[in-house]
Amino acid sequence: MRNHTLITLFIFRGLIDDPQVQVLLFIFLFLTYMLSVTGNLTIITLTWMDPHLKTPMYFFLRNYSILELSFTTVCIPRFLYHMSSGDYTVTYNECFTQLFFVILFGASEFFLLAAMSYDRCVAICKPLHYVAIINNRVCNQLLLGCWLSGLMVILPILGEGLELQFCQNNIIDHFVCDVSPLLEISCSNTQFLERILLTVAVLTLIITLVLVVLSYACIVRTILRFRSAEQRKKAFSTCSSHMIVVSMTYSTCIFTYIKPSEKEGVALNKVVAVLATSVAPVMNPFIYTLRNKQVIQAFRDTLKRIVLISKL
Repeated sequence: MRNHTLITLFIFRGLIDDPQVQVLLFIFLFLTYMLSVTGNLTIITLTWMDPHLKTPMYFFLRNYSILELSFTTVCIPRFLYHMSSGDYTVTYNECFTQLFFVILFGASEFFLLAAMSYDRCVAICKPLHYVAIINNRVCNQLLLGCWLSGLMVILPILGEGLELQFCQNNIIDHFVCDVSPLLEISCSNTQFLERILLTVAVLTLIITLVLVVLSYACIVRTILRFRSAEQRKKAFSTCSSHMIVVSMTYSTCIFTYIKPSEKEGVALNKVVAVLATSVAPVMNPFIYTLRNKQVIQAFRDTLKRIVLISKL
């Protein structure tokens, strides 16, 4: 038997030690989080209430905003608390709870992006059958499948991760509980868990990426058959926002999870994690809405109603 005391309290190392830079970082993260909450809540509210946005595309967009909002809320507010209070400690249960939701929301996003690609594929390739194929029942089934797939991703990782023991080092070289820094400080043999993590990450990446690529291959082939240049431009514009978000999301995954056991990757992971948890959730609402005339019109109509009600 090993003679050591198991650690149940961790300390986050954070991002930067310089107090002045920490103040700037706190302001930056606070502003981006508030913008993210405002932007995603706006999309959720508009797609929920406006009758013109009661379509499958906006159904998936609303649920994507819910996932984005949940993902950033799991990470950023707690880190802001750590920075403001100076208390960077986190218990074992709190750490693994955060880890569970980070991976659940993150993995579910990939499958939801694949479902959104399929929705756009059917809308462009089979417009006459779109309403029959992508009905309310199918939308709910696809959404449920995304959540269940995300759960299937986290279960083997969490099941094996809960067996890890932490004996001497309790300093997590990150600002959130992530797999890579936890593997670095564990005194258990982590090779099997690293293989599971790599396998699950690669499978999730490949399966969802193949679905996205097949959907967009069908879309491009159909668009190129359009005779009108105006039709082609309109069709491409409906997919461009989604393609930008897909590119950003997959790039983040490649940098963050493909090589979790390398120590030199922790610093890079911290930078990518900041972008994924604070910057991306801010950009996505603007990417999806700035070029979307229906959402902009719904926003204007909502503002007019609010002004009219306030004058009563």
